[in-house]
Amino acid sequence: MTNDPSGPAIETSGLVKVFGETRAVDGVDLVVPRGTVYGVLGPNGAGKTTTVKMLATLLRPDGGEARIFGKDVVHDANDVRSLVSLTGQYASVDEDLTGTENLVLLGRLLGHRPAAARVRAAQLLEAFGLADAAAKQVKNYSGGMRRRIDIAASILNTPDLLFLDEPTTGLDPRSRNQVWDIVRVVVAQGTTVLLTTQYLDEADQLASRIAVIDHGKVIAEGTKGELKASVGAGSVHLRLRDAAQRAEAVALLETALAGAQVQLEPDPVALTARVGDGDGGTAHAGGHGGGRGAAAQAAAALAELARADITVDNFSLGQPSLDEVFLALTDRPAGAETQEAAA
Repeated sequence: MTNDPSGPAIETSGLVKVFGETRAVDGVDLVVPRGTVYGVLGPNGAGKTTTVKMLATLLRPDGGEARIFGKDVVHDANDVRSLVSLTGQYASVDEDLTGTENLVLLGRLLGHRPAAARVRAAQLLEAFGLADAAAKQVKNYSGGMRRRIDIAASILNTPDLLFLDEPTTGLDPRSRNQVWDIVRVVVAQGTTVLLTTQYLDEADQLASRIAVIDHGKVIAEGTKGELKASVGAGSVHLRLRDAAQRAEAVALLETALAGAQVQLEPDPVALTARVGDGDGGTAHAGGHGGGRGAAAQAAAALAELARADITVDNFSLGQPSLDEVFLALTDRPAGAETQEAAA
């Protein structure tokens, strides 16, 4: 660990939190670069929220170390609190107050003079598309509006580090996109964001690096491209002309792709096969192919289908999705429900 002022925004080593007999966080190591969105991805109960609470000084670690911009979260807790802000999974504003009243109140608590607090509140309400609802009680806001005002409250004083703990849970697609836009604006202004999420597409859209956490451990970490490459070079997506030939096509593809898994899609003429990069070193299906690249494997598979008079109407080769990465790493979907060790 280092106190270098040019070092990472977050650095943890062997971070542990225990509740009874449950190790909710079990030796988490993270290095989060400054000025980026860093995604922490995992299902319910993986340890994401507990990790965030320790980093935000709301829980004391039972083991390991964590520093925020070089400040220790235990020994320099007051200094850390001056650098960070947290938006949790549920809105923390007062539902009986209006949008303006909430932001003015929090602004005053943060040390703004009355006039300055009103100006800052008006700026944020306008920037977050809430100006028309400024005089309404928050209990009359939609879910998306509540999340926006909650994030606005978190940046009344622009933090160096913003924790967003599953900020779009339960939101409709339009509201999620609005929150994503806000996150991008915050980062463009120099704030580092640590984003926890169960949503693969959210991490794909926002994060420059991603840590996958399961059972309190970091089981993979890297850029989106690195994580996707770790489970194979890509997937072949096929649409056949004749649904009756799909079973035969599956058998031919499994042979041509050296036993690669072939998935039947809901569309009766569609199927997907995983292809490796040919290096023999990637996880799961990534080692298939006997030294051939993904494109060469796919071309050979198509040739086998043509020789069997199986007509392919549509074909594409793409990278694995983050959904496929998570399934390959954990053998369960990211949204799978497990018991959270701590609230």
